Amino acid sequence: MLIQFNFKNFKSFRDEASLDLSAAKMTEFSDRVVSEGNDKILPMAAIYGANASGKSNIYNAFEYMADYVVESFKYGDEEEKFEEYRPTPFLFGSVSNNAESSFEVYFTIPGDKAEKTYNYGFCVDRHGVTEEWLNSKAKTARKYTSIFYRSTEEKTLDLSGLPKSSRDNIQVALEKQVLIVSLGAKLKVTKCKDIRDWFMANEFADFGDPFTNFFLSRRLPKGFVDDASVQKKVIEYFASFDEHIKDFEIEKLPHDADSKEETYKISSLHKKIDSDTFAAIPLSMESAGTLKMFALYPELQDVLEKGSVFFIDELNARLHPLLVRNFLLTFLNPEINTKHAQLIFTTHDTWQLSNQLLRRDEVWFTEKDEQGISKLYSLADFVDESGTRIRKDESYEKNYLIGKYGAIPTLKSIDIFKEE
Repeated sequence: MLIQFNFKNFKSFRDEASLDLSAAKMTEFSDRVVSEGNDKILPMAAIYGANASGKSNIYNAFEYMADYVVESFKYGDEEEKFEEYRPTPFLFGSVSNNAESSFEVYFTIPGDKAEKTYNYGFCVDRHGVTEEWLNSKAKTARKYTSIFYRSTEEKTLDLSGLPKSSRDNIQVALEKQVLIVSLGAKLKVTKCKDIRDWFMANEFADFGDPFTNFFLSRRLPKGFVDDASVQKKVIEYFASFDEHIKDFEIEKLPHDADSKEETYKISSLHKKIDSDTFAAIPLSMESAGTLKMFALYPELQDVLEKGSVFFIDELNARLHPLLVRNFLLTFLNPEINTKHAQLIFTTHDTWQLSNQLLRRDEVWFTEKDEQGISKLYSLADFVDESGTRIRKDESYEKNYLIGKYGAIPTLKSIDIFKEE
């Protein structure tokens, strides 16, 4: 499980931001808190804020870290790829513009009987990796032990926590754009592979991106084409919000010579009102909300099976608030979410901002100041002008919309259309 994600000097976040999924000491919804090792971890984080306040940049930062971990072993051979994938720093400052960006996570690995906690992070500037570290802590230990550490500034490369047989290979092949974790996983070093695989298991969905919407709505659930039981599960999933779709019809299309992938035409079957027969409608003709729920299914299936993290940007787009709530309850119900999968999402849907659904430490806000710098803070840590913390019986939605917590747009009348 993800315990904490820290990042700095990435896009609108000049200063360090921390998204902390460790549970604060509070009484509400204590049954959903997961104990792993010495940590108590939350299954969910909801991120609110005005347009252009930096919500999506948190998503982008976590996705960037995951992509770099998985792909960086390629960048030493192809430096132009590094040019394309190096991070975007905070551009509106003469110092930050040229400074490194940093990314760090604290997490546990599914199925680890020792229940170790890991701390992994790296810093990247315009030339390559400037620092990288991996530490682990046993369940009974107080302090982290170093597995490896590198620093270009200190001219240090310490691989002492990795198997002796692997150190020489990593040292010879390591280049400035490449992460030790990425290279080590490629070289089948178990400790590196475990970390790389944790990042690979996490899923991302950006519903603010039209290209992503197009791609996701055409991704089929695992086993959907050949396995009738998978199709039945998808029907049951759809029945939770739309009982009109009774089945699917799958037609394999002629193979495209330019593509290696098989393509299929998916139609949803609706029962006719005056007979027992069905009408077939191309899935692409279903509503945008239905297509989005179809797009969410494969990732939802994967993260629930693996106990990984699902990060969604703009979860509420084109979905009814009750449907969004039903989706959230999937992660909040320990009987369904048995592997402790986590959901992190950005949203404008204030209907979910309720003390009947979310704990105070599961609610986060982004706000951008007059200099264009974003900050991230939790409702649990918020203190009002009188120095008082937020009570669990407050109306979160009402207080948010009247500006009590900040993180709302500053609006002016759109008077450009006013007649002179």
